[in-house]
Amino acid sequence: MSASEQDIPETETEPTGLTPRQARLLRIVAGSVLLVVTAAVLGVRLASHTSVLVVGVYGLAMILCGVVIELSRNGRTRLATWLLVGGLLTAFALDWLILP
Repeated sequence: MSASEQDIPETETEPTGLTPRQARLLRIVAGSVLLVVTAAVLGVRLASHTSVLVVGVYGLAMILCGVVIELSRNGRTRLATWLLVGGLLTAFALDWLILP
């Protein structure tokens, strides 16, 4: 065997996982769905509790979903994922712990 034949791998493995385009699209869809869900929860919460805190918490969560969509469109999918998960967990925790 020559040195050039040793450099060639015997089996080529295909990369697994999402392509960057698929990852961006997935984050955009997730942000959009969660934006609609957050708006529905805001409507339900306003029907039972008319509070400025409710509007503030869920309004900020909806703004966060919009920021996540825009970050995903610009290719910042990891940052968008962390913001989406952390922000929505914080919003729902505030709803459960602080809001009446």
